[in-house]
Amino acid sequence: MDLGVVDPATWMRQGLLGASRSTALRSLVEKAPVSRDVVARFVAGASTQEAVEVSAELRDTGRLVTIDYLGEDTLDLQMATQTRDAYLELLSALADRGLTGRGEVEVSLKLSALGQALGADGEQVALDNARQICQAAANAGTTVTLDMEDHATTDSTLSVLRELRQDWPWVGAVLQSYLYRTEQDCRDLAYEGSRVRLCKGAYREPESVAYQDKTEVDKAYVRCLKILMAGDGYPMVASHDPRIVEIAGVLADRHGRTPDSYEFQMLLGIRPDEQRRLAAAGARMRVYLPYGDEWYGYLVRRMAERPANLAFFLRAVATTG
Repeated sequence: MDLGVVDPATWMRQGLLGASRSTALRSLVEKAPVSRDVVARFVAGASTQEAVEVSAELRDTGRLVTIDYLGEDTLDLQMATQTRDAYLELLSALADRGLTGRGEVEVSLKLSALGQALGADGEQVALDNARQICQAAANAGTTVTLDMEDHATTDSTLSVLRELRQDWPWVGAVLQSYLYRTEQDCRDLAYEGSRVRLCKGAYREPESVAYQDKTEVDKAYVRCLKILMAGDGYPMVASHDPRIVEIAGVLADRHGRTPDSYEFQMLLGIRPDEQRRLAAAGARMRVYLPYGDEWYGYLVRRMAERPANLAFFLRAVATTG
Protein backbone atom coordinates (compact mmCIF):
# COMPACT_ATOMS: atom_id res chain seq x y z
CA MET A 1 0.00 0.00 0.00
CA ASP A 2 1.29 3.43 -0.95
CA LEU A 3 0.56 5.56 2.12
CA GLY A 4 1.59 8.67 0.24
CA VAL A 5 -1.40 8.47 -2.14
CA VAL A 6 -4.85 9.48 -0.91
CA ASP A 7 -7.94 8.66 -2.92
CA PRO A 8 -9.70 12.04 -3.44
CA ALA A 9 -13.15 10.47 -3.20
CA THR A 10 -12.28 8.79 0.10
CA TRP A 11 -10.80 12.02 1.43
CA MET A 12 -13.93 13.96 0.47
CA ARG A 13 -16.23 11.33 1.99
CA GLN A 14 -14.36 11.28 5.31
CA GLY A 15 -14.38 15.07 5.43
CA LEU A 16 -18.12 15.23 4.82
CA LEU A 17 -18.85 12.59 7.43
CA GLY A 18 -16.87 14.65 9.92
CA ALA A 19 -18.85 17.72 8.91
CA SER A 20 -22.14 15.92 9.55
CA ARG A 21 -21.39 16.07 13.29
CA SER A 22 -19.94 19.61 13.35
CA THR A 23 -22.24 21.91 15.30
CA ALA A 24 -20.33 25.00 14.13
CA LEU A 25 -20.68 24.09 10.47
CA ARG A 26 -24.30 23.15 10.99
CA SER A 27 -25.00 26.60 12.41
CA LEU A 28 -23.29 28.22 9.42
CA VAL A 29 -25.21 26.17 6.87
CA GLU A 30 -28.57 26.59 8.58
CA LYS A 31 -28.14 30.36 8.54
CA ALA A 32 -27.10 30.40 4.88
CA PRO A 33 -29.77 31.22 2.28
CA VAL A 34 -30.25 27.63 1.17
CA SER A 35 -33.10 27.45 -1.31
CA ARG A 36 -36.21 25.45 -0.48
CA ASP A 37 -35.64 23.39 -3.63
CA VAL A 38 -32.29 22.07 -2.39
CA VAL A 39 -33.59 20.68 0.88
CA ALA A 40 -36.84 19.50 -0.73
CA ARG A 41 -34.92 17.30 -3.13
CA PHE A 42 -33.83 15.10 -0.22
CA VAL A 43 -36.25 15.94 2.62
CA ALA A 44 -40.06 15.84 2.41
CA GLY A 45 -40.54 18.85 4.69
CA ALA A 46 -40.70 19.75 8.36
CA SER A 47 -44.27 18.75 9.22
CA THR A 48 -46.29 15.58 9.47
CA GLN A 49 -48.68 16.86 6.82
CA GLU A 50 -45.83 17.43 4.35
CA ALA A 51 -44.55 13.90 4.92
CA VAL A 52 -48.04 12.50 4.33
CA GLU A 53 -48.54 14.50 1.13
CA VAL A 54 -45.20 13.46 -0.39
CA SER A 55 -45.92 9.84 0.58
CA ALA A 56 -49.26 10.00 -1.21
CA GLU A 57 -47.61 11.41 -4.33
CA LEU A 58 -45.03 8.61 -4.35
CA ARG A 59 -47.65 5.92 -3.81
CA ASP A 60 -49.64 7.28 -6.75
CA THR A 61 -46.62 6.52 -8.96
CA GLY A 62 -46.51 2.90 -7.80
CA ARG A 63 -43.73 3.37 -5.27
CA LEU A 64 -43.72 2.25 -1.64
CA VAL A 65 -42.43 4.46 1.16
CA THR A 66 -40.60 4.25 4.49
CA ILE A 67 -40.60 7.45 6.55
CA ASP A 68 -37.88 8.63 8.91
CA TYR A 69 -38.59 11.42 11.40
CA LEU A 70 -35.18 13.07 11.44
CA GLY A 71 -33.14 13.23 14.63
CA GLU A 72 -30.57 11.10 16.44
CA ASP A 73 -28.20 10.93 19.40
CA THR A 74 -30.67 12.52 21.79
CA LEU A 75 -29.50 12.86 25.39
CA ASP A 76 -32.78 14.32 26.58
CA LEU A 77 -35.65 12.12 27.77
CA GLN A 78 -38.25 14.70 26.81
CA MET A 79 -36.86 14.86 23.26
CA ALA A 80 -37.01 11.05 23.00
CA THR A 81 -40.66 11.19 24.09
CA GLN A 82 -41.38 13.91 21.54
CA THR A 83 -39.86 11.76 18.80
CA ARG A 84 -42.05 8.82 19.82
CA ASP A 85 -45.11 11.07 19.79
CA ALA A 86 -44.19 12.41 16.34
CA TYR A 87 -44.26 8.84 14.99
CA LEU A 88 -47.59 8.12 16.67
CA GLU A 89 -49.05 11.26 15.10
CA LEU A 90 -47.55 10.34 11.73
CA LEU A 91 -48.96 6.80 11.75
CA SER A 92 -52.40 8.08 12.66
CA ALA A 93 -52.30 10.63 9.83
CA LEU A 94 -51.09 8.04 7.32
CA ALA A 95 -53.86 5.63 8.32
CA ASP A 96 -56.47 8.39 7.99
CA ARG A 97 -55.29 8.93 4.40
CA GLY A 98 -55.46 5.22 3.63
CA LEU A 99 -51.71 4.95 3.00
CA THR A 100 -50.76 2.18 5.41
CA GLY A 101 -52.60 -0.82 3.99
CA ARG A 102 -50.38 -3.80 3.13
CA GLY A 103 -47.39 -1.86 4.43
CA GLU A 104 -47.36 0.48 1.44
CA VAL A 105 -46.12 3.31 3.67
CA GLU A 106 -44.21 2.26 6.78
CA VAL A 107 -41.84 4.02 9.19
CA SER A 108 -38.12 3.74 9.97
CA LEU A 109 -36.82 4.38 13.49
CA LYS A 110 -33.44 5.47 14.81
CA LEU A 111 -33.17 4.10 18.33
CA SER A 112 -30.73 6.83 19.33
CA ALA A 113 -33.54 9.32 18.69
CA LEU A 114 -35.80 7.29 20.99
CA GLY A 115 -33.41 7.37 23.97
CA GLN A 116 -30.86 4.62 23.31
CA ALA A 117 -27.98 6.82 24.55
CA LEU A 118 -29.67 7.82 27.82
CA GLY A 119 -27.23 6.10 30.16
CA ALA A 120 -27.71 2.64 31.62
CA ASP A 121 -31.46 2.70 31.03
CA GLY A 122 -31.20 4.05 27.49
CA GLU A 123 -31.78 0.77 25.68
CA GLN A 124 -34.89 0.08 27.75
CA VAL A 125 -36.21 3.60 27.14
CA ALA A 126 -35.71 3.16 23.39
CA LEU A 127 -37.33 -0.28 23.49
CA ASP A 128 -40.37 1.01 25.36
CA ASN A 129 -40.80 3.88 22.89
CA ALA A 130 -40.33 1.54 19.93
CA ARG A 131 -42.94 -0.84 21.35
CA GLN A 132 -45.55 1.91 21.34
CA ILE A 133 -44.68 2.82 17.76
CA CYS A 134 -44.84 -0.82 16.65
CA GLN A 135 -48.26 -1.24 18.24
CA ALA A 136 -49.50 1.90 16.49
CA ALA A 137 -48.10 0.58 13.20
CA ALA A 138 -49.82 -2.76 13.71
CA ASN A 139 -53.09 -0.97 14.42
CA ALA A 140 -52.62 1.00 11.19
CA GLY A 141 -51.85 -2.12 9.16
CA THR A 142 -48.24 -1.32 8.40
CA THR A 143 -44.68 -2.15 9.49
CA VAL A 144 -41.60 -0.66 11.16
CA THR A 145 -37.90 -0.92 10.30
CA LEU A 146 -35.12 -0.19 12.80
CA ASP A 147 -32.42 1.93 11.17
CA MET A 148 -28.81 1.02 11.94
CA GLU A 149 -26.44 3.74 13.14
CA ASP A 150 -22.73 3.75 14.04
CA HIS A 151 -21.05 0.45 14.93
CA ALA A 152 -21.08 1.12 18.67
CA THR A 153 -24.88 0.73 18.67
CA THR A 154 -25.12 -2.40 16.51
CA ASP A 155 -25.38 -4.98 19.30
CA SER A 156 -27.89 -2.86 21.21
CA THR A 157 -30.02 -2.31 18.10
CA LEU A 158 -30.07 -6.03 17.27
CA SER A 159 -31.00 -6.78 20.89
CA VAL A 160 -33.97 -4.41 20.64
CA LEU A 161 -34.88 -6.01 17.32
CA ARG A 162 -35.05 -9.45 18.91
CA GLU A 163 -37.31 -8.14 21.67
CA LEU A 164 -39.66 -6.40 19.26
CA ARG A 165 -39.88 -9.40 16.93
CA GLN A 166 -41.31 -11.50 19.73
CA ASP A 167 -44.54 -9.52 19.37
CA TRP A 168 -44.16 -8.12 15.85
CA PRO A 169 -42.09 -10.52 13.72
CA TRP A 170 -42.36 -8.15 10.76
CA VAL A 171 -40.08 -5.50 12.33
CA GLY A 172 -37.33 -4.85 9.81
CA ALA A 173 -33.60 -4.80 10.44
CA VAL A 174 -30.89 -2.80 8.69
CA LEU A 175 -27.38 -4.12 8.10
CA GLN A 176 -24.41 -2.19 6.71
CA SER A 177 -22.05 -3.97 4.33
CA TYR A 178 -18.99 -1.90 5.25
CA LEU A 179 -18.81 -3.51 8.69
CA TYR A 180 -16.70 -6.67 8.84
CA ARG A 181 -19.31 -8.39 11.01
CA THR A 182 -22.21 -7.99 8.59
CA GLU A 183 -21.84 -11.22 6.62
CA GLN A 184 -22.42 -13.18 9.82
CA ASP A 185 -25.29 -10.90 10.81
CA CYS A 186 -26.86 -11.63 7.41
CA ARG A 187 -26.60 -15.37 8.05
CA ASP A 188 -28.21 -14.91 11.46
CA LEU A 189 -31.12 -12.88 10.07
CA ALA A 190 -31.83 -14.69 6.77
CA TYR A 191 -34.73 -16.69 8.20
CA GLU A 192 -38.36 -16.90 7.14
CA GLY A 193 -40.31 -13.70 7.69
CA SER A 194 -37.21 -11.65 8.49
CA ARG A 195 -37.15 -8.32 6.69
CA VAL A 196 -33.57 -7.09 6.22
CA ARG A 197 -32.53 -3.84 4.54
CA LEU A 198 -28.96 -4.07 3.27
CA CYS A 199 -27.13 -0.79 2.74
CA LYS A 200 -23.48 0.12 2.33
CA GLY A 201 -23.24 2.37 5.41
CA ALA A 202 -23.23 6.12 5.96
CA TYR A 203 -21.25 6.72 9.16
CA ARG A 204 -17.59 7.43 9.69
CA GLU A 205 -16.19 4.15 11.02
CA PRO A 206 -12.62 3.17 12.00
CA GLU A 207 -10.57 0.72 9.97
CA SER A 208 -10.69 -1.68 12.92
CA VAL A 209 -14.37 -2.43 12.27
CA ALA A 210 -15.15 -1.38 8.70
CA TYR A 211 -13.84 -1.51 5.16
CA GLN A 212 -12.51 1.87 4.08
CA ASP A 213 -12.09 1.31 0.34
CA LYS A 214 -15.22 1.74 -1.80
CA THR A 215 -14.41 -1.33 -3.90
CA GLU A 216 -14.13 -3.49 -0.78
CA VAL A 217 -17.44 -2.14 0.52
CA ASP A 218 -19.10 -2.97 -2.80
CA LYS A 219 -17.67 -6.50 -2.78
CA ALA A 220 -18.87 -7.00 0.79
CA TYR A 221 -22.32 -5.78 -0.25
CA VAL A 222 -22.56 -8.42 -2.97
CA ARG A 223 -21.40 -11.16 -0.60
CA CYS A 224 -24.05 -10.13 1.92
CA LEU A 225 -26.71 -9.87 -0.77
CA LYS A 226 -25.96 -13.41 -1.91
CA ILE A 227 -26.58 -14.65 1.63
CA LEU A 228 -29.89 -12.80 1.94
CA MET A 229 -31.18 -13.80 -1.50
CA ALA A 230 -30.32 -17.44 -0.82
CA GLY A 231 -32.04 -17.33 2.57
CA ASP A 232 -35.70 -17.54 3.55
CA GLY A 233 -36.15 -13.92 4.57
CA TYR A 234 -37.27 -10.78 2.73
CA PRO A 235 -34.25 -8.82 1.41
CA MET A 236 -34.55 -5.05 0.98
CA VAL A 237 -31.87 -3.93 -1.47
CA ALA A 238 -30.96 -0.37 -0.46
CA SER A 239 -28.65 0.87 -3.20
CA HIS A 240 -28.56 3.38 -6.04
CA ASP A 241 -25.69 1.59 -7.76
CA PRO A 242 -26.87 0.28 -11.17
CA ARG A 243 -24.54 -2.71 -10.84
CA ILE A 244 -26.04 -3.68 -7.50
CA VAL A 245 -29.57 -3.34 -8.84
CA GLU A 246 -28.68 -5.61 -11.77
CA ILE A 247 -26.93 -8.15 -9.52
CA ALA A 248 -29.94 -8.22 -7.19
CA GLY A 249 -32.21 -9.11 -10.11
CA VAL A 250 -29.88 -11.87 -11.27
CA LEU A 251 -29.65 -13.34 -7.76
CA ALA A 252 -33.41 -13.18 -7.31
CA ASP A 253 -33.91 -15.11 -10.55
CA ARG A 254 -31.24 -17.63 -9.59
CA HIS A 255 -33.03 -18.41 -6.34
CA GLY A 256 -36.50 -18.48 -7.88
CA ARG A 257 -37.72 -15.39 -6.06
CA THR A 258 -40.96 -13.77 -7.14
CA PRO A 259 -41.15 -9.94 -7.38
CA ASP A 260 -43.09 -9.76 -4.10
CA SER A 261 -40.39 -11.64 -2.14
CA TYR A 262 -37.86 -8.78 -2.08
CA GLU A 263 -37.72 -5.07 -2.77
CA PHE A 264 -35.46 -2.24 -3.85
CA GLN A 265 -35.02 0.88 -1.73
CA MET A 266 -33.64 4.28 -2.71
CA LEU A 267 -33.50 7.67 -1.04
CA LEU A 268 -35.87 10.49 -1.82
CA GLY A 269 -34.26 12.64 -4.52
CA ILE A 270 -31.75 10.06 -5.75
CA ARG A 271 -32.31 8.46 -9.19
CA PRO A 272 -36.07 9.16 -9.27
CA ASP A 273 -36.31 8.08 -12.92
CA GLU A 274 -34.80 4.70 -12.02
CA GLN A 275 -37.23 4.41 -9.11
CA ARG A 276 -40.15 4.94 -11.45
CA ARG A 277 -38.69 2.53 -14.01
CA LEU A 278 -38.36 -0.26 -11.45
CA ALA A 279 -41.89 0.32 -10.15
CA ALA A 280 -43.30 0.32 -13.69
CA ALA A 281 -41.49 -2.95 -14.41
CA GLY A 282 -43.34 -4.62 -11.53
CA ALA A 283 -40.61 -4.49 -8.88
CA ARG A 284 -41.34 -3.45 -5.32
CA MET A 285 -39.59 -0.08 -5.11
CA ARG A 286 -39.60 1.73 -1.75
CA VAL A 287 -38.47 5.32 -1.21
CA TYR A 288 -36.76 6.30 2.05
CA LEU A 289 -38.46 9.57 2.93
CA PRO A 290 -37.05 11.75 5.73
CA TYR A 291 -38.83 14.73 7.24
CA GLY A 292 -38.46 17.12 10.16
CA ASP A 293 -36.31 20.04 11.28
CA GLU A 294 -33.18 17.96 11.97
CA TRP A 295 -32.19 17.72 8.30
CA TYR A 296 -28.57 18.87 8.48
CA GLY A 297 -26.77 15.67 9.54
CA TYR A 298 -28.90 13.58 7.20
CA LEU A 299 -28.26 15.85 4.22
CA VAL A 300 -24.48 15.98 4.73
CA ARG A 301 -24.30 12.19 4.93
CA ARG A 302 -26.14 12.02 1.61
CA MET A 303 -23.41 14.24 0.17
CA ALA A 304 -20.81 11.84 1.55
CA GLU A 305 -22.51 8.82 0.00
CA ARG A 306 -22.65 10.48 -3.40
CA PRO A 307 -20.22 13.44 -3.59
CA ALA A 308 -21.62 14.47 -6.98
CA ASN A 309 -24.56 15.86 -4.99
CA LEU A 310 -22.19 18.24 -3.21
CA ALA A 311 -21.97 20.69 -6.11
CA PHE A 312 -25.78 20.91 -6.24
CA PHE A 313 -25.92 21.72 -2.54
CA LEU A 314 -23.00 24.17 -2.44
CA ARG A 315 -24.37 26.25 -5.29
CA ALA A 316 -27.45 26.97 -3.19
CA VAL A 317 -25.49 27.59 0.00
CA ALA A 318 -23.37 30.17 -1.86
CA THR A 319 -26.42 32.04 -3.14
CA THR A 320 -27.05 35.27 -1.28
CA GLY A 321 -30.00 37.61 -1.00
